[in-house]
Amino acid sequence: MNLPQSVLVVVTRRIGDVLLTTPLIRSVKQAWPAAAIDVLVFAGTEGVLAANPDVRRVITVAERPGWWRHLALLSEIARRYDIALSAVPSDRPTLYAWLAGRWRAGLVPAERKHRWKTLLLQRWVAFDNLNTHTVLMHLALAGTLDIPSSHDVIAAWRGQDRSELERQLPFALNEPYAVLHTFPKFNYKMWRREAWIEVAQWLQARGVHVALSGGGDADELEYVDAIARQIPGAINLAGKLTLGHVACLLANARAYVGPDTAVTHMAAALGIPVVAFYGPTDPVKWGPWPARYARDANPWRRHGTQRVNNVTLIQGNAACAPCLREGCDRHVASFSDCLLELASQRVIAAVAEALGAGPAPAAVHG
Repeated sequence: MNLPQSVLVVVTRRIGDVLLTTPLIRSVKQAWPAAAIDVLVFAGTEGVLAANPDVRRVITVAERPGWWRHLALLSEIARRYDIALSAVPSDRPTLYAWLAGRWRAGLVPAERKHRWKTLLLQRWVAFDNLNTHTVLMHLALAGTLDIPSSHDVIAAWRGQDRSELERQLPFALNEPYAVLHTFPKFNYKMWRREAWIEVAQWLQARGVHVALSGGGDADELEYVDAIARQIPGAINLAGKLTLGHVACLLANARAYVGPDTAVTHMAAALGIPVVAFYGPTDPVKWGPWPARYARDANPWRRHGTQRVNNVTLIQGNAACAPCLREGCDRHVASFSDCLLELASQRVIAAVAEALGAGPAPAAVHG
C-alpha cells in the first residue's frame, strides 16, 4: 500500500464508541504522520474529539438525516480519501466507507445476511460482540493496514479549556478533589442517590473536594442538583462543561467514581485512580480501558470485582451479573437490582485504597 495522504474513520455510534476508536486513530497517525485523518460521527458526539491532536477534522451527520443533508454528506466524502475504515459493523457505516475510500476496510458480523458488506471492502474483520473488548475490535482494523497498534485512548483538552475550567472552580486544580459522575444516560446503569451522598461525605470528611459532573439534559440536571443539595460544599458542574473541560477536570483529580459511561472511559484513559461499577454491562466488551495497558488481550474478566492498573471495576451484587441485558425488566428505562443493591461501603473501600488510604476493614465489603 502506498503512503496514504488522507484517511476517514467512520464511527457513527455513541460518545463512548467514538472515544474508544482513538487508539485506532493514533495507530494510523503514528504509522503515517503526514496523513490527514478525518472522523465521521453522529452529531452530538463530536466533542470528545475536539482537541484530539491526531484528527484534522470531525464530520457530523444526524442519526436520521434528511434527504438533502444526507446527499450533501455523500457528495462531500465521495472518493475523497485514500483509505476509509468503518469501525461500526452496521450497514450505513460500511456504505459510507465504501463511498469515501479508494481502499476500504471494516468490521463485518459473521451472519450470512451481512456477507454483502465484504464485497465493498478490500479487507474486513469478523465482528465479535461478546469476547473481544471494543478497543481491541477497533485495533483489528490496524491489522488490516499492516501497521503497529497503539493502545492509548486519547482524552484531550486545550489550554483554553483549562483556563475556562479554572474560572468555574472554587478550588485550585492542584488541590485534592474527586469527580463523581452520578447520572448514566439509562436507568439500567443507575446507582442509588443516597449511596452517592455517602461516598461524597466520606471524601469530604478526609479533606477532598467533591465535583459532580454531568450533561445538560433536563433529567440529568435535576438528578445531579438533587444530590448536590444534600452535599454541602460539593460543586455541581452538570451542564456547565464541554468534554474538553471534563478531560482537564479529570486529569487533575485525585480520584473518579462512576458507572458505565463515556466519562468513566475518559477518566480511565487519563491515568487517575478510577472506581467504576458495572451491573448488567459486560466488562469484557465495555470495561474502562486502563491507562498504560498495551496488551492485545482483554484487560477484564467477565465476572467479579477486579483491578487493572489505575482502574478498579466493581461488579454488582448478583449471581446473574453481568446478564448482558438492559435492566431487570429488559429495557433501558428499567433498573438493575445488582446495582441498586450495591453497598456504598464497597465503593468507599475501593476509593480508600485508590487514594492510598489502604484497604478498608473486611467488614465494609458487605
